[in-house]
Amino acid sequence: MAVDMAVPSPCVNICRMHDATGWCEGCKRTLDEIAAWSTLDETAKRAVWRQLALRRIEWRRLVADAQAGPA
Repeated sequence: MAVDMAVPSPCVNICRMHDATGWCEGCKRTLDEIAAWSTLDETAKRAVWRQLALRRIEWRRLVADAQAGPA
């Protein structure tokens, strides 16, 4: 039987919440996800990681739009 490896925290020690998105600017988690992390099982942690991948894509779009300025 294979043993699952522990799912690591996505924290990158850049802990600032972005007002518009409600995501941490470093790891892209919400405050609820950050607060619950230590109590989540490995399946739930993997689900958060999947959300973070999508949020990073959205984050890049938001940053690019902000740098482009008003249309």
